[in-house]
Amino acid sequence: MAFEGLSDKLAAAFKRLRNKGKLNEADVKEAMREVRLALLEADVNYKVVKDFVGKVSERAVGEAVFQSLTPAQQVIKIVNEELCTLMGGAPEEMRLPNNRTGIVMLCGLQGSGKTTHAAKLAKYYLKQGKRPMLVACDIYRPAAIRQLEVVGEQAGVKVFAEGQIDPVQIARDAVEHAKLHGNDLVILDTAGRLHVDEELMAELIRIKEAVTPDEILLVVDAMTGQDAVNVAGSFHEAVGINGVILTKLDGDTRGGAALSVRAVTGAPVKFVGTGEKLDELELFYPDRMASRILGMGDVLTLIEKAQVQVDEAEAEKLAKKLKENRFDLNDLYDQMLQIRKMGPLKQLASMLPGVGNQLKDVEVDDRQLDRIGAIILSMTPAEREEPKIINPSRKRRIAAGCGMKVEDVNRLLRQFEQMQKMMKQMRSGGKKGKRRRLPPIPGQTPGMPF
Repeated sequence: MAFEGLSDKLAAAFKRLRNKGKLNEADVKEAMREVRLALLEADVNYKVVKDFVGKVSERAVGEAVFQSLTPAQQVIKIVNEELCTLMGGAPEEMRLPNNRTGIVMLCGLQGSGKTTHAAKLAKYYLKQGKRPMLVACDIYRPAAIRQLEVVGEQAGVKVFAEGQIDPVQIARDAVEHAKLHGNDLVILDTAGRLHVDEELMAELIRIKEAVTPDEILLVVDAMTGQDAVNVAGSFHEAVGINGVILTKLDGDTRGGAALSVRAVTGAPVKFVGTGEKLDELELFYPDRMASRILGMGDVLTLIEKAQVQVDEAEAEKLAKKLKENRFDLNDLYDQMLQIRKMGPLKQLASMLPGVGNQLKDVEVDDRQLDRIGAIILSMTPAEREEPKIINPSRKRRIAAGCGMKVEDVNRLLRQFEQMQKMMKQMRSGGKKGKRRRLPPIPGQTPGMPF
């Protein structure tokens, strides 16, 4: 996951601070040296690192910190605040007009994910009640127009294409078409190159002058690290970008681009791509990202994911079942489907305070949920409603039906029984002083928080 290496190194530095109790200036300087090295290893721009460490050091070497009862926590608080400021402070959505058709131009290098994220952006605003239209302005890359049509269809939005004519003319025609057909948002998918060149910039400038976009967003692959910041600087200087979409932030990236791009270009990161699916595009929250980097979790984003995926009526129905002790395997299966929709288990766990660091060396296999689902679906309706009727012969039939072992069926049934007991204790107030956790799912590492 993004920032994993940076989070580990910062956690180690702050752990040493906490162990010291009272701090002096030498302690803070040593910690800031480790912070500086961690940021540089995360591919953060050198000048950005220098300015950041300078600001943190200036605030941390103060009387208020040294006289505090928890000086280490005060230093971490300062680092958190400065990280948030470095990435922009507050989230910034696109500034779109209400009284006319909004125009967004996406630009970037070839292979950055521009076409896919054009569809993601369209779907994002479709959910907000807008009527977006995608425009195929990339006439050079083979199959670029067809790719946009495919992802546009998947997103459920219209795609405007006129073949391989002048992209400037396509943009003009698209805006007029949108006005006539009631589309209040036009997203231009422009051409990219394998490198920044004059021809690419000249075409973007001509499109910009022809349709005057409200927003010019640069799509940047976060995996490219420091090069992403250099690309952002080049595009900003030539075209004048309003914001950045960082893609592949769910991948094995050091995260330096997210921390550097605002300071280098002045353009904020507005959205981040967190997966391959078209609905895996999120508004970028600097404060939440800073908390995740420092291992404090991101509970608000987790709650928002749950609100999007969980049906309120179904949640009330489940709560009633739990209260009446009628929770069965059908309900467990439904809950697993909801969890799968929210994203990978390890990604969800990383949003819980203190859990992310515990899982860094643990392999989390999302297919375990699929295996549990296969076992449940191999049962009859009566067996799902009343698991106690499942005898050895039924277990053998269920195992054969899902291609798993009888031991796996037994494990699931035991764990479900333990869940029911724990829920019963929770309803009755439980036993004070005892902490219980859900048993691991079949094949999962013991001690996992699922």
